[in-house]
Amino acid sequence: MMRTDIRFAKFVLFVNGGVPLALLGWDAYRHQLGANPVNFAIRTTGMLTLVFLSLSLVVTPARRITGWNWLIFSRRTLGLYAFFYASVHFLLFFSLDRSLSISSTLSEMLKRKYLLVGSAGLLLMVPLAATSTNAMIKRLGVARWKALHRLVYAAAIAGVVHYYMLVKADVRQPIAFAVLLAILLGYRLIAYWYRPKSAPVTTAIRPKIWSGPLRVVRIVQETADVRTFRLASPEGNRLPFDYLPGQYLSLSLRIAGKRVNRTYTIASSPARPAYCELTIKREENGLASRHLHDSLREGDMLNVSAPAGRFTFDGTQSTSIVLIGGGVGITPLMAILRYLTDRSWKGDIYFLYCAKTPRDIIFRQELDDLQRRFPNLHLVVTLTRAEGMDWAGRTGRITGELLTQTVPNLAARRVYICGPASMMGPTIQLLHELGVPGDQIKSEAFVAAKRDGVAHALAESEAAPTPSTTSLPGDPTVPTLTFALSVKSAPLAPGKTLLEISEDAGLTIDFECRSGICGRCKTRLLAGRVTMEVQDALDDEDKSNNFILLCQARSTDHVTIEA
Repeated sequence: MMRTDIRFAKFVLFVNGGVPLALLGWDAYRHQLGANPVNFAIRTTGMLTLVFLSLSLVVTPARRITGWNWLIFSRRTLGLYAFFYASVHFLLFFSLDRSLSISSTLSEMLKRKYLLVGSAGLLLMVPLAATSTNAMIKRLGVARWKALHRLVYAAAIAGVVHYYMLVKADVRQPIAFAVLLAILLGYRLIAYWYRPKSAPVTTAIRPKIWSGPLRVVRIVQETADVRTFRLASPEGNRLPFDYLPGQYLSLSLRIAGKRVNRTYTIASSPARPAYCELTIKREENGLASRHLHDSLREGDMLNVSAPAGRFTFDGTQSTSIVLIGGGVGITPLMAILRYLTDRSWKGDIYFLYCAKTPRDIIFRQELDDLQRRFPNLHLVVTLTRAEGMDWAGRTGRITGELLTQTVPNLAARRVYICGPASMMGPTIQLLHELGVPGDQIKSEAFVAAKRDGVAHALAESEAAPTPSTTSLPGDPTVPTLTFALSVKSAPLAPGKTLLEISEDAGLTIDFECRSGICGRCKTRLLAGRVTMEVQDALDDEDKSNNFILLCQARSTDHVTIEA
């Protein structure tokens, strides 16, 4: 549903919600409320309370069953109308039936138990109405706000019981409300117990996310434009987080007064918990990589969020492995290799690495040492620009011939490949042609971020395309981001994430890493489509429930989120 349609629907709902009270007032003015007008008005407003409570509870199952996510916009209005009519219901009783006498009201409530039950239901609705504003949602946080608003179930039950106890003979209407409420609550119980479960983990348990400062304890120049930064706990203890070989972390940097977040693969072995290492290539146009190379010194502190990433191998997934890397894409493969050799893993390791020149071979000496020490490591290095240089090894790119010559029974082995996109696509195609099943190929591309050219690891995905035209705000052709809870909207901006657009619109969104790792900005997508470069913080259940990461999500179409 378009933004203008949603606004019109909310307006129609708001107007129609007040119609019953207007009709009741009109009938009262014309003295057409029957022989006992006070009793009629009290019962009518009580009935309206149950109707609006029931309608507010219908929204969630109706939205899930039909897929009409725009229905979410009606829930708050329906809930507030339920509280409004419940308040009018009580005020009519207190003012017209009890003549504004507190003692008479309390005495009557003590004599008639259904009045106590109804009052309890009204009191349960007070905190719901008081926290229905956007400011309270932000103050409480989404999780606590949702937990608090489950009081609506108890309020609805109290309302139905109150109605049932009130009537003397004909209980058909309260029974009808009770059946409807049982169905709505039963649906929620069934949906909870049979909600989609996360896929079983076939490797080690994924470590928990940690955020905090680490100290740069060592900087090593690997090649002319590649450095390794060793990070350790400021207290000198073991690292405050665990990680799997092949995972990455996020750095939160302060560059020229601005916060910049970048992700880098951990190149060291998890078997050495005293430190972790990042091996980073200096990109001439890279804001973050230039800052790290030019400004970072031993002893400096870095803010880190870690770990994340599913490009992992710890030796339990297969009895052999083929590692194929290009350029700085060697880093996650090196983490895997270091971990396997640290653990004296007995399986065969085939390591194929492609670089430009001998000077560009990262970890060259270490690779040679590992090959001498571990007979199960089969190392092949090939260079694409070795002409005229002191190099007696293989030359050229990775080819099908090279793969079949160096890796026996390739189709039966598990393959991990990481490197520039220009290498990844052709090599994966070769692997398919050589009979390697798709589910045996694990890939992670190292690409240059468009904003600053920083080389970093991304899961297989495609960045969101940017619109080819722009229009003035208010133009219906401009794709917009609509905030369902805040009842706001903002135009989508080319190249910006939904988190950045939300901040520009003045909304306070909880976030930490901005790299798709921590999951703090996880939000439900109600309408539209987005693309995400990284979504490691989302599990299968999150994805099935349409949760997205605002720090990664981009879109070129109308989008609505639960924020």
